[in-house]
This record gives sequence, structure tokens and C-alpha cells, in this order.
Amino acid sequence: MTDIVDELKWRGLWALSTDEDALRKALADGPVTFYCGFDPTAASLHVGHLVQVLTMRRLQQAGLRPLALVGGATGQIGDPRPTAERTLNDPETVANWVNRLRAQIEPFLSFEGENAATMVNNLDWTAGMSAIEFLRDIGKHFRVNKMLTKDSVARRLESQEGISYTEFSYQLLQGMDFLELYRRYGCTLQQGGSDQWGNLTAGLDLIHRLEPEASAHCLATPLMVKADGTKFGKTEGGAIWLDAEMTTPYAFYQFWLNVDDRDISTYMRILSFRSRAELEELERQTEERPQARAAQRALAEELTTLVHGADQTAAVIAASRALFGQGELAELDAKTLAAALSELPNIKIDRLSQVVDMLAATELVASKSAARRTIKEGGVYVNNVKITAEDAVPALQSLLHGRWLVLRRGKKNLAAVEVTGA
Repeated sequence: MTDIVDELKWRGLWALSTDEDALRKALADGPVTFYCGFDPTAASLHVGHLVQVLTMRRLQQAGLRPLALVGGATGQIGDPRPTAERTLNDPETVANWVNRLRAQIEPFLSFEGENAATMVNNLDWTAGMSAIEFLRDIGKHFRVNKMLTKDSVARRLESQEGISYTEFSYQLLQGMDFLELYRRYGCTLQQGGSDQWGNLTAGLDLIHRLEPEASAHCLATPLMVKADGTKFGKTEGGAIWLDAEMTTPYAFYQFWLNVDDRDISTYMRILSFRSRAELEELERQTEERPQARAAQRALAEELTTLVHGADQTAAVIAASRALFGQGELAELDAKTLAAALSELPNIKIDRLSQVVDMLAATELVASKSAARRTIKEGGVYVNNVKITAEDAVPALQSLLHGRWLVLRRGKKNLAAVEVTGA
């Protein structure tokens, strides 16, 4: 199991640890139980969480026993953001989100065998605790001067808004989680992102104060940032969610397919379960023929399959190919086609009109005269069929699922038309 340390380092998954030598010894001495926590502050996990979920999977495959914590208690409080106070969600909403997040995490872990995973909820040990008990048994062991040094707390204290005692107390709750999991399950390792380092070590300090003989550890993965400086997992449309209703499988696939060449090697190592040799070969292909996007396609297929399943992945790959004339658009199911077209420039019209009108309305061309010129040059397609007549009007029978047309100019410029009055 000590090999996992070197593997994590090679993959770029090792940012901080409390004592590497001690952790290596613990791994060598026997099975280690670890945990990672997820707060239900939304109805779904996003791809930023995927880093932690897949790291849990990787650690379990190396022989460690995972505890996946979905915080029914901490989710009602929220980890302090550097910018502003969180909006508190009601307990019923949080409880619903706990169940949704559990269902998203469970497929990535194995719940059988000697190192079977366990799902846990910190509401189980906080719901029955009184405020007096919490302050006496937990708060007593935290020092405010140290809590103030946490980056998000310090930044909030410097702002006009400040920070509420509710969010300030989040460290105590997460610290108590590590202590409780140590006592209940023998958990001696907490895993999380490097931006959570203060919270991770808060639990470690609490264990050391109340269980002096205990040997426990923290491990943090690096915070992922895009090469252009923007936040990983964010697009102009917002976060990339794991829930298929919040981010369609097609949009999920496209997110990975469009990863910057400067980022793909990092993402492959952190998120893929391919071997080192396979990853190095994909890196070589990216360097030699970046236009082929071999690494992006490999990662998009692997992660979409992990999150949404092989059937959905096959459907979105077929849609992606068909949009660019490499497959039959008519063979795509309505849901997949709708998802694919929603990612394109699109318009709605009451009734079918001339292709030149639709080309101009979707802004695939600058004007109707430009549309006629492009048709004359042989560069316009409707549902992958070349248009040759400048006054062409698509037939009703050509509408995909009775609703859509796909316009294409040249090889790569696409737009969608939805006919609402058909």
C-alpha cells in the first residue's frame, strides 16, 4: 500500500501531508481507514468534487478502507467562503441533498470485501448534542487565535461584511467529524483539497488533544486551476454538475473534449485510471498532433462513462460525430439530440423558411447575401445534406423528431433551429 504515495505524487495528487514518513509507516503496518467529506450545499456534486471522489476510489483500490461522509450537519452551516456569507438552507432541503449526493458517490466505491466502503452522515452524532455539550466537549479544545489564521476567515474579517459565528464555528464541526470517525471506525486519515487544509488539521489537533496516544494523518490534493487562470470546472454557463438534469451528459462530454492542451496532461494524470504508459503515450500524441485531441477524447470518454454510464457515453459520442457529418442525425434519440443542440447557437421559428433566412438569423453568416454566396460555393448543409439551391426551403419531413434542423457552414460551424409551429 505504500506504493500509493508514489502513485499520488506522480499523478499530481499530493499537495500537503502532515507527516509523510509516518503515513508511509502506517500504510505499511496495515489497513488504513480514511475519510473524505462532502457538504450538501447544492443538489449535485460538480466536477471539482470529482477530484476527491476519484481519489477515494484510487485509495480504496490500493487497499485503504473509505468512509464517505455527506454532511447532513455541516451542510446546514456551510464552510466559510472568502467573499460572502452563505445562504442557509432549511433542514428538509439539506436532507434531500444528502440522499442525492450519496447516490452520486456510491457508484464510485465498492461496498464489499475486506476494505468495503461505508457511507456516514455527521448529523448522526451532532443532532442529539446540546449547545452546552458542544461548547464544553468540543469548543474547549479550539483556540480562537489559531482559528483566525484560516485564510477564508481572515479575508472575511478584513471585509465590511465580516463573518458570523455560525460560519466561524464550521471548523469545530469538521474537527469533531474526524474525532468521531476515529472513535467509531478507527479512521486515522482525512483526505481533502488543499483549500481545506485548515479544517483538515483542526480535526487532527482535536484528536491529539483528546486521544493523546492516537496516530492520525491528513492528506490534501492540490487546488486545480486552468492554465488561463479561471476556475477548474467552471464555464460561461456555470458549474459542470454530475447530475444529468443539471448538466447533460453531452455537455459533460464536451467539457472534457474542449480542455485546453496546456491542461490536459494534468487532468489526465489526476482523473484518469489509465496506466502510466498509456498516459505518457497520450501526452506524446498531444504534443505531436494536438489537433487530433486524442487525450481529450480519451478523458472525455472515460469520465463520461464513469459518471453517466457506457450507454449514455455511446449516445453522446454518436451525437458529437453526427453533428459534424460523421453519422446519422436521424438515428439520435430526442433527449440526446436536444442536449447536443442546446450547446449550439440556436433560434426558434414558427414555420419553416428559406435556408438563407435561417442562416442569417442564427448568425452563421453575416447576411442573406453571404448565405447565398456560401450556398453557391457548396458550403451549406441542413441535417448534413448539402444545399445547392439559393431559394431552398426544407421539407417538414426533414425535421428531426418533428422539431429540429441542424445548420452547418463548412466543416465546423453549427447552429440549431427549432420549429415550434410544425
